[in-house]
Formats: sequence, C-alpha cells, structure tokens
Amino acid sequence: MLARKLLNIVQAGNGNGWRHISSRIAIRLYSQFAQNVNDQLFNLSEEETQWRMAVRKFMDDEIEPIAAKTDREDNIPNLRQLWRKFGDMGLLGITAPAEYGGSASTYLYQALAFEEASRVSPGISLSLGAHGNLCVNQIVRNGNDEIKERYLPKLISGEHIGALAMSEANAGSDVVSMKLKAEKKGDYYILNGSKFWITNGYFADTYLVYAKTDPNAHQRGITTFIIEKDFPGFSVAQKLDKLGMRGSGTCELIFEDCKVPAKNIVGKVNKGVYVLMSGLDIERAVLAAGGIGLMQKAIEIVYPYVHERKQFDTPIGQFQLIQGKLANMYNAINVSRSYLYNVLRACDRGQIRSADCCAVTLYISEEATKTILDAIQCLGGNGYVNDYPLGRMLRDSKIFEIGGGTNQIRQLVIGRFINNHYLTPK
Repeated sequence: MLARKLLNIVQAGNGNGWRHISSRIAIRLYSQFAQNVNDQLFNLSEEETQWRMAVRKFMDDEIEPIAAKTDREDNIPNLRQLWRKFGDMGLLGITAPAEYGGSASTYLYQALAFEEASRVSPGISLSLGAHGNLCVNQIVRNGNDEIKERYLPKLISGEHIGALAMSEANAGSDVVSMKLKAEKKGDYYILNGSKFWITNGYFADTYLVYAKTDPNAHQRGITTFIIEKDFPGFSVAQKLDKLGMRGSGTCELIFEDCKVPAKNIVGKVNKGVYVLMSGLDIERAVLAAGGIGLMQKAIEIVYPYVHERKQFDTPIGQFQLIQGKLANMYNAINVSRSYLYNVLRACDRGQIRSADCCAVTLYISEEATKTILDAIQCLGGNGYVNDYPLGRMLRDSKIFEIGGGTNQIRQLVIGRFINNHYLTPK
C-alpha cells in the first residue's frame, strides 16, 4: 500500500513529496513493488502462488550467490551437491508420478519453477530445464515401466543428472536429418556418429539420445535410446564456449561403436519421431518461462534505479520517455504471463496446440530481449558495466530466440496453422 502511494507521488510529478521520503526507504519500497507478482491477476491458485514463492526463496538463497561466478567461469560450483538440493526441493520430477519420487504436478508448476530459476541464473535454469523438462518428462511420457523404474528415481532425487541429445552439427531445426546411426546386433544396438549443442552433455549421467535405425526412412527411421555415461564407445568432447547460458555444460557427444542394450529403447523402434513430437510443444512453452524470469529481474533492477537516479534535480523515472519504457516493460511481462499460463493450463488439460505453443514462445523471447535492452538504456552508462547483471542477462536472453527451434521456425508453424484453417473445406 505504501509502495503504491509512493508510486502515485512520483507519477504525479510531486517533487516535494519525493523529497519528504528518504531515498533509502523509497528504493526499498520500489524494490518491493518491482518484485511483487500479482498472481491473482493470472488466476493462480493459492497453492501455485505458494509454490512460486518457495522456489523464489530457494533460488535467492542457493543460486543467486553463485550466478555471476557460474557465468564468469562457465561452471556451476558444487554441481552435484546443488543437484541433490534440487531433488530435495522437488524441482527434478515436478510432472513425474509419485511412485518414482515425483510430484505428479502440472506443466504450469514446472514453468513457474523455471521462471523463478531464470530470474536469478538462466544458465543454471537451462541445466535444470534440460534435466526435468526434456529428459525426465520424455521418459515419463514414453518409457515403459522397467525403464521408468530403472532411471527415474535417481534422476528425480538428484543422484543423477539428465540430458537430451537430439541436435547435430548439421541437424538443428531440420532435426530429422540427423546422421547418428544405430545398427542392431543381437540384443544390442551399435551407435556411430555424434550429437552437438547438448545442454548438460558435459556432466550428465543419463542421456536420452535419438538415432537413425533406418537411414532410408527419414523421419520414420528414428529410434530413441537411453545412454549411460559409462557405456563403451561413448565419450564427451569439448565443452562449447557460449555467448550466454554459461555453466550449462553444452558440448558435443561422440559415439564410436557405442554398445546400447535393446532394452534401453524408449518408445518403439523407428518411432522416435513420435517420442520427440510428444513433448516438443510443451517443452517449448515451458522454456518460454525463462524469458519471463529475465524480464522480472530486469524490472527489479530498473524500477528502483530510475527513482533513485537524478538528472536535472529530478528522478529520471519522472521523465516521460523513461515512463514509456517502464510501461512497455510492465505490459510485456503481464501479457507474457497471461498468455503463457493459459497455454500451459490448456496443455495440462490435454489441449495442446502447436501454434499457440510456438506463438507464446516467439512473443516472450522477443519481448525478453527488448525489455533487457530497454533496461540497459534506462541505466545509461551503468547499464553498460558489469557491476549490474544486465549484460549477462542480454547474452542469456538470445538463446530463447534460437533454442528449441528458431523463431523463424515458430513463425512457419504459426503461418501454416493459419493457412490450413483457410484451406480446409468448411
């Protein structure tokens, strides 16, 4: 209430009112205002709000203190201990059945966790997402009972770290053109080839890998396997030195006569594309929450700053051009949350539509970058130095326009959806 009153004073241009409140108190109040999320506006339940706040506290306590170091050194400190803490917090099996240690919860819950993790460290958040949103979810949706019993408990507890290996150096958006070959030899498959751009690849224990079991069948010849890090013939190549999302262990995987038991097939032989597509839309939508986390952090930095920083004896937040940027940030994050949360609720009801999953991801990824650029502009010279995390955040934000299919691919999916509607006979 007091923060709202303070906001009204500044928006009214009442310089005397501003001066009657100490700068330190004012900035604290603005920080509280900036951090507040009106979950009622987005129809979040009390339990969903409590979950958000619990995850936020965990991330503030455990992740924020190591975020800058993780980016600087491209390495997550005490990774294994942290993963155990993730498991204890319930972050590694949010949508997994309780019988394997999961929470049997919703994709909206998973997105809220990803949003809050991305608010403090998108790099660590990406690792968390690759583990839970990609690896664990795919096993939950497509693994048989024996595979689930063998792999899910350790992945969900944090004893093991998971990764998904789909892309290759020459198979990104056109992923079904992959060349990793799997040839059947008795009760085993022999894999030869490589994977590229694999998040968590550098330090994972369990890999969900897509390979061609019938190279002549294009998308109908792909099979999904679970690979363990110590399988003969499997190795990890160099860690990629990335622009952003540092610490997430992105690397190349090498398969040289890698021997994989046939019982490690997830789904059916030559039906890997169905495994891939079964979760792709949801994975994109959950990933989009990372952009919201970045926007939230940018707002928490900018709103207090522009009401402390003075030029011409006036807080710059009172200047109309700055107010325009603040308004754009406010609009972008609220529209993003509303659209994403509703798309995820539909996914949780089984009403998954590719066009909307792509559209919300496209929108949020672009708005996240715009918001961070506006935040840098609002801070002026301070936005350009690394005393503030905005530079790191800008580097991190770009991946949301590329990963999980580029924004251009998302536009194609949306365009085809619209065209198909008009081409379908009524």
